[in-house]
Amino acid sequence: MINFILNDLNISTDLFPTTVLLDFIRKEKMLTGTKEGCREGDCGACTILLGELVKGTVKYKSVNSCLMPLGDANGKHVVTVEGINQKELSPVQATMVDEGGTQCGFCTPGFVVSMTGYFLNNLSLNPDDAIESLGGNVCRCTGYGGIKRAASDSISIFEDGKSDDRNHLENLISLKFIPIYFHDIKKRLEKISENHKSVDNKSSIVISGGTDLYVQRWESLVSSKGNLISQDKKLAGISKMGKQINIGSATTIEETKSSKLLQKYFPQWDNYLSLFGSLPIRNRATIGGNIVNASPIGDMVNILLALNSTVHLRDGKKKRLILLKNFYKGYKSLDKKKNEIVEKVSFQIPSKNSFFNFEKISKRTYLDIASVNSSIYMELKSGKITTIHISAGGVAPIPLYLNNTCNYLRNKTINTETIKNAAEISSKEISPISDARGSAEYKSLLLRQLLFAHFLKLFPQLVDPEKLL
Repeated sequence: MINFILNDLNISTDLFPTTVLLDFIRKEKMLTGTKEGCREGDCGACTILLGELVKGTVKYKSVNSCLMPLGDANGKHVVTVEGINQKELSPVQATMVDEGGTQCGFCTPGFVVSMTGYFLNNLSLNPDDAIESLGGNVCRCTGYGGIKRAASDSISIFEDGKSDDRNHLENLISLKFIPIYFHDIKKRLEKISENHKSVDNKSSIVISGGTDLYVQRWESLVSSKGNLISQDKKLAGISKMGKQINIGSATTIEETKSSKLLQKYFPQWDNYLSLFGSLPIRNRATIGGNIVNASPIGDMVNILLALNSTVHLRDGKKKRLILLKNFYKGYKSLDKKKNEIVEKVSFQIPSKNSFFNFEKISKRTYLDIASVNSSIYMELKSGKITTIHISAGGVAPIPLYLNNTCNYLRNKTINTETIKNAAEISSKEISPISDARGSAEYKSLLLRQLLFAHFLKLFPQLVDPEKLL
């Protein structure tokens, strides 16, 4: 049985755990305020809040219910727009009306839910962060001006833009941001048996996040008895062990993005991962899912390749390690046995004389799939490159490690001529194809430019941009 709270209602259901949450909300419970739009995680019309007990506190995050398996609601609080409704409009709802933030209304529930989630999760409030929390919610009518004003107006209700840490939930209830039943959600979740199980290796399919899997294969997933790796808390978390950083396969991209440990070693880490989908997608997508999905243009895999990461595989008690650059054998083909799961990924802590950069080109800066992406990691000693790893996405059937280019650059001094030669070598390692994201020639040119961008950004004093062309 799957047990959770849907708004103020306790739910117990024996439907397949792979059933799409959106379908359960709309078709089983007839809560049609949550809209079905793109069914690909792009439009945000289906956004709900997912509350989970974390260290004795209920933490909420916005997710796309169209890409979420019902089983992942087990032991949690699911909030739709109906669960925010009260006798009177909440401040978020009222300001959306007053500022003209809604026209046809189809996208409005998603915006209201996401904005309410922002207030649930933050004590210090500012308009820029509130607007950022709406990433992934698309409106085709208003031009967003009214929605942005609604966010600012809602914040102005709080004195000095701050809420009381000790009484934050009660403060939100008294100001009518959320209904009074939220007060008891923590106790009610504690009473629900979460019933989390380890991954069953006999399953026909294992789902981790599902943000791409439910786009590609949702019809086959909903009728399967697959297990949900994201429910295995032992597979989540980021830790430092000796000279190594470990990231559990069930760790979400947003958890990875906000990791203080990773931000310590990579100052631009938060900015890099801001280019990975929207907040609701990052709240669900996992490291393991991104690796096994094997997309040639996956952003996280691209970064992990340049960190020369190791994949830790497990089949029951049997474990083995394989370098990520050797994990991909062909398009969507992995060096992974049927019953193996990715347990974690690890890489060495960057040295003090190291340099890292990530570049991505897409039709839109945010909320878009890369046409081509690339990452680089280098260590220098006495002006020479001693260690180097470069990845390239969108230019081969697999996430590509540029082995020949790295071999050429190793032990070289960084200068304009060396970088031009490296770009020429890289062009012979790739095999791009023409598709909706660009022609093969265009992608080859993009990779050259991204390689130039790495060195121009990291070593502007050593490379002459005019002589690169």
